[in-house]
Amino acid sequence: MLSIRGKIKMTFDFSDKVKNLKPSAIREIFKSLTDPSVISFAAGNPSPLSFPVEKLRLLADEIFETEPSKALQYGITEGYLPLRNQVSERLKSKFSIGKDFDEVIITSGGQQGIDLACKVLCNEGDTVICENPSFIGALNAFRSYGVNLKGIDAGIDGINPEELEKVLKEDKRVKLIYLIPTFQNPSGITTSLEKRKAILEIAKKYGVVILEDNPYGELRFAGRDVPTIKSMDDCGIVLYCGSFSKILSSGMRVGFVCGHSELIKKIVVVKQTNDVHTNQFFQMLCSKFIDRYGLDEHIKSINELYGRNCACMLSSLDENIPSSVSYTRPEGGLFLWVTLPRSTDMDDFIKRTVDAKIAVVPGSTFMPDPSKKTSSFRLNYSMPTEEEIKKGISILAQVIKSAGIN
Repeated sequence: MLSIRGKIKMTFDFSDKVKNLKPSAIREIFKSLTDPSVISFAAGNPSPLSFPVEKLRLLADEIFETEPSKALQYGITEGYLPLRNQVSERLKSKFSIGKDFDEVIITSGGQQGIDLACKVLCNEGDTVICENPSFIGALNAFRSYGVNLKGIDAGIDGINPEELEKVLKEDKRVKLIYLIPTFQNPSGITTSLEKRKAILEIAKKYGVVILEDNPYGELRFAGRDVPTIKSMDDCGIVLYCGSFSKILSSGMRVGFVCGHSELIKKIVVVKQTNDVHTNQFFQMLCSKFIDRYGLDEHIKSINELYGRNCACMLSSLDENIPSSVSYTRPEGGLFLWVTLPRSTDMDDFIKRTVDAKIAVVPGSTFMPDPSKKTSSFRLNYSMPTEEEIKKGISILAQVIKSAGIN
């Protein structure tokens, strides 16, 4: 505590677990988007057009008319039983997930599932392997537990299994392998089936749990489904994390984790000390929606929307961006990843995009090692309209040209 001219100024000694955490760059970018003239490709949100507002309103009225006490009362930590059963059944029927040893817990969004997995498996000083780049929400969750992050470069079809095994041989403190194999955030890539099989066998060989994060897996608008890693798990070494955020409502904060019963039991205990249980009303609302309307038709309409937006963005990039700039061509999800020539001054480039009123997320945000240089950035196509996409990419092309990139 300091005293300055008779006024008390507080200083705080933060814990080692959080003192080095920085605000999410994406959240900070959101604060600058109050200007309606800014075209934002920075969001990670589902489109508001994907929210089944009228159906949810009718179901909410029904819940408060028939089961108000249940909706407003405490629930059990494992989750609202009808919803847990529906999640388990859907995982089995659609993803071939769920062995005799598996159980499901409902979490407060997929983010909590990631956080709790790290909390139950990792000690300070342990290592978590992840893709390079990776989801900033997961990276910050891992950092908050004092673990070391080891990023493995993600190619066009996922990380290199040989590089994964090399890290596991060298580092005996690896406790978790975190992957987003399908429509990865931020790159939009999908890990091939061959690599998924190889990664699973390597994890089994070294006895390291895989945390398979799949919030975008049902958002496929092109190509063929690739089996999840969890569907091939015959021993319980894979924790599978999913969410209703991208297929029903992000604001509900309803997600789930499926894994070996021994892991889920421990996750239940730590969730009890975290938030006791996931929002009971929204769990009931999800359950009622599934029971009344199902999810397949609703998800189909979302994918039609995102498919059009992604195609619009890719065609606009093809028409306007020089060949020295590369970008991924996702078959689903919300994002694509643009890479400029290595010599690009990214600080200057991002400043130019801000000045041009185009919002993108710099690739450095997604690096497990914040000091690692990158000439990439993330674009989102779920939120802007096709008109905004065309106009925004045209402006972005001008920014690229003004930065001397040909």
